[in-house]
Amino acid sequence: MESIDATHAFDALSHPARLEVFRLLVRRGPSGVRPSDIAAALGLKPNTLSVYLAALQAAGLVASQRAGRAVLYRAELRRVGALVDYLVDDCCRGRPDLCSTHLDMTPMSRDGAAREAPFHVLFLCTGNSARSIFAEALLTELGGARFVAHSAGLDPAAGLNPRAVEVLERAGHDVSSLRAKPVSEFQRSDAPRMDFVFTVCDRAANEHCPPWPGQPMTGHWGLPDPVAAQGTEAEKSLAFAQTYAQMRRRIEGFVALPLQSLDRLALQQRLDEIGRRPSFQSRETLT
Repeated sequence: MESIDATHAFDALSHPARLEVFRLLVRRGPSGVRPSDIAAALGLKPNTLSVYLAALQAAGLVASQRAGRAVLYRAELRRVGALVDYLVDDCCRGRPDLCSTHLDMTPMSRDGAAREAPFHVLFLCTGNSARSIFAEALLTELGGARFVAHSAGLDPAAGLNPRAVEVLERAGHDVSSLRAKPVSEFQRSDAPRMDFVFTVCDRAANEHCPPWPGQPMTGHWGLPDPVAAQGTEAEKSLAFAQTYAQMRRRIEGFVALPLQSLDRLALQQRLDEIGRRPSFQSRETLT
């Protein structure tokens, strides 16, 4: 990256509100976000957001693409990588003792040696009553001794959704230890250090949370909220069954990953691919 390009990028990021827009897009990874969702998450007026996005696009930090009737914005992560390379390779003269980061280490070797302890995985959503609970129960069953599954909510419900409990029990899961809990429970000093943090709803993905200790791998595996499903009782129950089936496919893909042989870049790409898998599950598949 040339110095003039880096200057334009830093100038675009120097405005606090533009920086927050950019950080939200980075948190959402390659999936893209609608302007209305960005505006709602950050409390911005549409015309103000449009100006911010235009400035970030002009600096090459943000790109847009049309998806049907919607326009999605995403961070240009390769451009961000080039900006980081500019700082490390040029400003720090490539000295690892001055500019070392966690980015070149695999999760299994982050502490300098192969990991033998299980990976701690946290699933985040809004209410922690259905989607993230499904993920926690599924990883507990499918992950075996390799993983310790957790879940939490930004605004946890008073208890688990009864339909979610019914789906889990019908699938043979032990629900006795499952409960809705706040994300703050995992931000305390005595909480286990997370190796992976996945958001399973858009609100959780858009929220700005303090950095997790140890810089865990992250991903957005958003699914429609079955609690919001409309229709007959049978249609509402089907929405929960579909969400469970969709989450099961994602957890199956996750536990099959060769974590010890993937570097962080390759692993992040695989995690993003899992999150982009179609969320539709046909009625025939579930019966």
